[in-house]
Amino acid sequence: MAESPPAKLELQPDDERSALLQRLDHYRAVAAAALVGVLWRLASARLFPATDMTIAGIVKHLAWAEDRWFQGRLLGSEMSAPWNQAGADDADHSIRVAPGDTADGILALYASACERSRVAVARCDSLSHVAAVPSFGIGPVNLRWILVHMVEETARHAGHLDVLRDTLTNS
Repeated sequence: MAESPPAKLELQPDDERSALLQRLDHYRAVAAAALVGVLWRLASARLFPATDMTIAGIVKHLAWAEDRWFQGRLLGSEMSAPWNQAGADDADHSIRVAPGDTADGILALYASACERSRVAVARCDSLSHVAAVPSFGIGPVNLRWILVHMVEETARHAGHLDVLRDTLTNS
């Protein structure tokens, strides 16, 4: 179910859009791979007492971030399940593992969110395409901003996932 890293990272992408999409897809694959093969009791466990972060919760949060930015902000679409439930369209809520969640379910949720994001990006002619919904109470961002933000968000959480996975192998 997890996406695998691109077979070949282009060291000289043809353009900015290709470079951003390639890097985002790379970190998406890294994030998804962190959940693969981890026992659910470990994937859903708080491995550091000072934080609510779990391996499964981070991947679930990344699914929310994909839908939030590409569907909710860029396209102005309604959030899809499970984010369309009362209180679910929230960063803090999205990182929590819920009863009934499974590794396979979260991986499928993330894969489908990433695919919806790719479709949304394909609908935009330019990186300067302005998002349908304002952000930060200021105004709309553009596709370029969203892609840079999602590379940052996904890479940051991929780092968290690396640390969490390392605690499993070193404990």
